[in-house]
Amino acid sequence: MTDVRTASVTHPAPGVLSRIFRTEQDGAPGDGHEQVVLCHDRSSGLKAIIALHSTALGPALGGTRFHQYASEEEALEDALRLSRGMSYKNALAGLDLGGGKAVIIGNPAAKAEGGDKSEALLRAYGRFVQSLAGRYITACDVGTYVQDMDIVARECDYVTGRSPEHGGAGDSSILTAFGVFQGMRASAQARWGQPTLRGRRVGVAGVGKVGHYLVGHLVADGATVVITDVSEAAVNRVRAAHPDVEVVADTPALLGARLDVYAPCALGGALDDATVAALTAAGTSVVCGAANNQLAHPGVEKDLADRGILYAPDYLVNSGGVIQVADEIEGFNFERAKNKATKIFDTTLEIFTRATADGVPPAVAADRLAERRMREISALRTILLPGARRS
Repeated sequence: MTDVRTASVTHPAPGVLSRIFRTEQDGAPGDGHEQVVLCHDRSSGLKAIIALHSTALGPALGGTRFHQYASEEEALEDALRLSRGMSYKNALAGLDLGGGKAVIIGNPAAKAEGGDKSEALLRAYGRFVQSLAGRYITACDVGTYVQDMDIVARECDYVTGRSPEHGGAGDSSILTAFGVFQGMRASAQARWGQPTLRGRRVGVAGVGKVGHYLVGHLVADGATVVITDVSEAAVNRVRAAHPDVEVVADTPALLGARLDVYAPCALGGALDDATVAALTAAGTSVVCGAANNQLAHPGVEKDLADRGILYAPDYLVNSGGVIQVADEIEGFNFERAKNKATKIFDTTLEIFTRATADGVPPAVAADRLAERRMREISALRTILLPGARRS
């Protein structure tokens, strides 16, 4: 295990250290990270990066992404971006948890199928997580699944998202989709005065882990649903369950499908300048989806607001999954976790109200609320408890 701050003394990576260390002038968390760990196990082929953005509220909780990155630099950028997002997501969800994320570099398919995933690799990764002694708690993400977490847990005590057979919550996509639906109901309340999607036309880009559950909620609520996905199998699964959904060939076709609500539910960066222009031309009123890091660059949130498109911040509405896996720490109870995820509706409305009052986009209002909680709760560490070390 190597801390990137030490490794870069002899092998500097231009721009990387400044990105890791940077904090905002006003004391907000910014991009600055507490710790970045490089993990390499030659025998299993493991190459992983664990990024801890903040432990101001508690141990850093965030999933493990297994992805075939084009370069190690791209993997590091993803880990830094995703871990920062987890700090804000956990803070806004009211959890006593900080933000972290891990990425494993490689083909997420099993070795038997020509990929890189193996029991040995996952167990090696578990040992690296264990070496952090509870500063980081991992879970599933893109490319990793419940059964993978069960393997990681054979070497590690700090794993959530495990199977019910091992006392876990199972598939966290269930409450992720439920939370997005709550955020969408709140968006409908703010835009049209009723907390329902009945009679609205909703486009879902990506119907994999989370998207197909979201479609079920929308259909049950009376929405007309239009979908697209690069996976034919994913599309066919939704069609089999909901024969009345419309299917279009790709995301550009979806953006032009005259939607009331656009729900990006695949990978990040979905909201760029061209997408915002297409949504405007199509008359779309709301953007609310499950994908992480939807804003392709700073300023997109203002562009959406200026064009009259209501944007529900992604890390707010997609926090149902982290609420679900965090509940495992206490001993998982689905109804308790679902009740917590239901509150995403209220928090989303609060963010919209704050945004209007402050004259800022909802994404800025959400950031401010999350940053305030991190500052206020972390300040309690100045109160020394009996038998505790002053941090």
